[in-house]
Parts: sequence; structure tokens; C-alpha cells
Amino acid sequence: MAINFGKWIARHRILIIVLMVLLLIPSAIGYIKTRINYDILSYLPKSLETVSGQDIMVDEFGMGAFSMVIVENMENKDVAKLEEDLEAVDHVEKVIWYDDIVDISLPVEMLPDRFQKALFNGDATLMIALFDDTTSSDDTMDAVTEMRKVVGQKAFISGMSGVVTDIKNLALKEMPIYVAVAAGLALLILLLTMDSFVTPFIFLGGIGMAIVFNMGTNIIFGEISYITQALTAILQLGVTMDYSIFLLESYEADKVRFEGDKQRAMAHAISNTFKSVTSSSVTTIAGFAALCFMTFKLGMDLGIVMMKGVVFGVIVCLTFLPAMILCCDNLIDKTTHKNLIPSMDGLSKKIVKIWPVALILFAVLIVPAYYGNKNYDIYYNIDSGLPQDLDSAIANKKLQEKFEMNNVHVLMLKNGMSVKDKNQMQEEMEQVDGVKWILGINSFVGAKFPDDMIPKEYRDMLKSDEYELEFICSDYKSATDEVNAQLASLNEIVKRYSPDSMVIGEAPLMKDLQDTTDIDLANVNYVSIAAIFLIILITFKSISIPIILVAIIEFAIFLNMSVPYYTNQSLPFVASIVIGTIQLGATVDYAILMTNRYVKERTVRHKSKKEAISIAHKTSIKSIIISGLCLFASTFGVTISSSIDMIQAICVLLSRGAVISTIVVILMLPAMLTVFDKIICKTTWDMRKIDY
Repeated sequence: MAINFGKWIARHRILIIVLMVLLLIPSAIGYIKTRINYDILSYLPKSLETVSGQDIMVDEFGMGAFSMVIVENMENKDVAKLEEDLEAVDHVEKVIWYDDIVDISLPVEMLPDRFQKALFNGDATLMIALFDDTTSSDDTMDAVTEMRKVVGQKAFISGMSGVVTDIKNLALKEMPIYVAVAAGLALLILLLTMDSFVTPFIFLGGIGMAIVFNMGTNIIFGEISYITQALTAILQLGVTMDYSIFLLESYEADKVRFEGDKQRAMAHAISNTFKSVTSSSVTTIAGFAALCFMTFKLGMDLGIVMMKGVVFGVIVCLTFLPAMILCCDNLIDKTTHKNLIPSMDGLSKKIVKIWPVALILFAVLIVPAYYGNKNYDIYYNIDSGLPQDLDSAIANKKLQEKFEMNNVHVLMLKNGMSVKDKNQMQEEMEQVDGVKWILGINSFVGAKFPDDMIPKEYRDMLKSDEYELEFICSDYKSATDEVNAQLASLNEIVKRYSPDSMVIGEAPLMKDLQDTTDIDLANVNYVSIAAIFLIILITFKSISIPIILVAIIEFAIFLNMSVPYYTNQSLPFVASIVIGTIQLGATVDYAILMTNRYVKERTVRHKSKKEAISIAHKTSIKSIIISGLCLFASTFGVTISSSIDMIQAICVLLSRGAVISTIVVILMLPAMLTVFDKIICKTTWDMRKIDY
């Protein structure tokens, strides 16, 4: 069947090229129309109270996000004018300030102590801008952008919505740059490793087409994460380049075999590549599929898109690429040059010979690698991995300097509590470490401020039919042990007085993020190992081979992930979760390639252990190095051009992981095959009759 498919593609190559090019049009439209989500907190499970609370706030109060606006050296009348200008911005529901409580002609001293402390400090004053949509919605980000234009240099706008807006601006600015850098580096690798100047451009054209198909079909999901958008192109480039190389090598061999009959040679090349590429892609897909088992839905977002990307890579490799190679065959021949990479037979012979040294290295490094892999530091604070000269970073620093604020939690009180209980609960909460003040409707009640003077507009804004809002100022930063302990204390107090009330906001979401992803980290690794182990077991019909191959790549992962520990570097939580499964799925093929040839030499050609390992290593070392270099090149471009640590850290780990996996497979696998050859023969179905 595969050969008939190959013959059809070879005969209809012009039709294939035309159809593929035409399909780029709807794909490009889908690519442009797919919304990009810049808020990774929105991928938390909907069942969490902090997440459902955000939705309740939108439904009950018509607002889902807020920002703190810090104003310096401005008279109250000018601040009032600025407040009006900000309220005129689309999707700004309300701006809370001094004049919402009393007329600005009334001295500040007439305000309750809580409001004085919250809204004024020396020459600075604070306003709270409330938005009518969620933190990362397009409307909220547009509102933040417009607010920044309104305030200019006169004020600073802090909060998570500002952070998300800056992430969006950075990603839009940088992504074209590092995609271009990644493609350029990949092209350089191909020019150095291929023996024609034309084939690298054909390869990149085919992979580029597969990337557009993949990104265009994301429109069926409505939106994808900015992390998925940033990583998909470079990962797809890195992990599917092998397929193109497989096809070309098979085609060149079959041209000789069929004495220059190009169409027949390509039909057989497609048939051969179909078998090798589909089996190779299964392990890569399994690695990405493991991400879908994350409770944190960003994993599913990235996993599904990348699985789809690998499938499109296979499809393009088996259709468009052979059609292009046939059409450009004469040009490829005319631009053929001497292979720039020297023969590696001598190097291979030396590596195979020193297998005891490789085992010693393994024994020496495994313990520190494992320990480092288990103990590197992870951070969860989203804005800490961004450049500190961004508008949001400057505003957050100003908020901390002027008002000693690092966080504002939102307390959603279920209606029905007595005034006495609310006051008593508030007093208890104010005694929690790091709580600076609490503002709500009750904050107005005091000796200097009669209850009937509370503006109805203000009361209606903070109280609905079901809930009442209060703001809790925290001195602690998000995703720290201090704020997590503070939230635990606040929740204990709130639930004791009102089980249906809740504390929501940025810090509570990040605490849930930490709790959720800590579990995901272990689960994803287990699932990816189990899936790939099963695939290798079925492929080789062996118990021992999957253990050896997975152990080798896991050792490479341990080495890679231990580097941050020994260099005292913190990793963003996303990197720590996805890197293990991606590195395993993307690089285990290196080990499979060599092992497959070793098994073939032992079973089909009846070679001795030493001969089989030597031939397998010699024939696969170049392909493994090229594959590793392609993955390194595509990801390294991001490490030198992205300033978003969430993306940069993943690519640093992937580029380093590609190099480490390549070296580990080339050095360690021959040693493992040498030591365990007898066990492999006994536990592998096709090798059980070998006379070892």
C-alpha cells in the first residue's frame, strides 16, 4: 500500500505542489485569526475556588480585574481630572479614589484611618481602576494600553493586567526575530551537513509549510497560549527535520539502486520513509501527549498543538517534499558539493573501543545528576522573569516604594453576615502577618464618618445581591512562602465566619498554580516514561531494550536539569514540567536509530556483538549528530533573542538537552549494548536464538 501511495505522489507531483500551496491560504487566515492568550493563570482548572471566584466577580459586579494607579506630586484637583480621564477609557468600569468618598474640598484628615493609610503617603496618592472584563482579556489589555497613554509620565499603572499587556507586547515584538534566528541557524547546520546548496532551502520550505498548516488549524481551538505560539514553530522545526533527511537519503540510495529511474526511486523512498518516519514520530508524539495529562491546561494546549505539528510534519514530508525534490532534482545535482563534514568512522571506532570509560563516567555522574535534578529551585512569580524596565515592573516597584504594597487580595463575602461578625472578622484578618489594611463598605463607618454619608454609587459597586467585596493589602509578593502562609491564615478566618466566602486574586491564583503544577511535574514524567517505554517494547518486542534506552535518555535529562542546581539558577515552573517529557520524546529517537541497526546486524546479518555494535555506531553517528544539531540550532536562537524568561528558559534547557542527549547516546549506548548484549538477546523476541 505504501509503495502505491509513493507511486501516486511521484506521478502527480505538480498537482501535489499546487494543492499544498493553495492550502497555505486558509491556513494563513486561520493563523492570523487564532487568538493568543497571554495569561497562563487562565489555564488553571475551572474547579478551583480562586478561578470560579473570578467568574463570579464578573457576573456579580461586572468587573474581573483591577490595577493600582500611583500618582506623584499632583494636586487633588488635578488627580480628580486624571481620574475622570481614566474612567472615560473603554472597559474601565470605575476608578476609586478620595473623591468617591467625600468632596475633595474636605480635608484628608476627615477620612477614616484605613483610607488615609491606603490612599495617601506623602506626595503620592493611589487610585484603584476596575475593569469590566478579566485580567487577560483583549478589552482589558487594550484598556491598560490606553490608560498608559492617558497618564503618560504623570502616573504608574501596576497589577497583573499591566504585566500581561507587557508580555503581549514583548512576544509580538520578539517572536518574528527568534523564529528568523532559529531558521537561520538551522539553515546553517543544513548547509554544513548536506551535500547540496539547494536541499536545505527545500527542507526549510517544507517544514515552514507544515508549521503554517499547524498554526492555521489552531483556529478550531479558538485560542492558544503565547508560550505555545512561541515554542511551536521552533520545536516543530527541531523535531521534524529528521524526516526530510530520511527521505532524501533513501531517495539518493534508490536512485543508484534503480539506475537513475527517479520516479520509481522516489516511490520506493516514500514507502521506506513512511515506515521509518511514522515509527520515529510515534515516540515524539507520545512525549507531547504526556503533557495532556497535566491538570494545568497549558500542558494540553502545548501538547495537542505539538502533536498536530508532528503529524503535519510527517504529511508534508511524504507529499510536498518528495514532489519538490523530484521537480528540483536537476538543480540539486548541479549544486552538489563536497561533504563538509569529514568521515566519522575513526571517531566511532575510538568511542566504541573505550566503552569502559563511558561506564565509569556514567557511574560517577549519575548520583550528582540525580540529586541536582531533584533539588533545583523553581519560581512561580510570572513577572519576575520579565525585564525590569517594563512599564509594569516600574509601576510595581513604585507601588512597593510609596505604599509598601506588593499584593492586593479580593475578599468576596457572601451576603448574610452581621455587621458585628464582619467587623470582628476584619479585625482578626488585620492581625495576620503582612496584612497592611482592609478596605470595604465597613471601612467608612467611624466617629468622623457617619454611615449615611457613604455614597450610594460606591455601595452599589462593592455590594451585589449575593456578595460584598473588600480589598486586602499585603506586604508580601506573589508566589512566596510568606504570602502562601498569609493566604492560608486569611482563608481559615474567612471560612470560619462564612464558608461560602472566598479570597481571590493574583496571589491566591499563583498559590493554586504552585499546588497544581507540583503534582503535574511528577505525573507528566511518569506518563511520558511509561508511554515511550511501551512503544519501544512493542517496536523491538523486548523487555530489556526499552529499559536501557529510556534509562540513557533519563540520565541525559538528569544531567541537563542538574545544571540549574549547580549554577544556582531558578527555573520558571513551566520549564521544569515540560522539559523532561519533550527531551525524552524528541531525543529517544537517537538511541532507537542506533539500537535498530544493532538488532538488525545481530539478527539478519548474524554479526557478533562487537561487530554489530561497531557497525550500528558507525552508520548512525552522523545522523544522530545532525539531528541533535538541528534541535540545538532551532532552540538556541530563542535563548539569545528572547527576554521572556518563561520562553527563554525552556529553550535553554532544550538546546542544552539536545547536545547532552546526543553526547550521551553516542558515548553511553555502545557501552550499554556491550555490557547487556547477553541479556538483550535473552529478553528480545527476535534475538532469542542468537548464539552469543
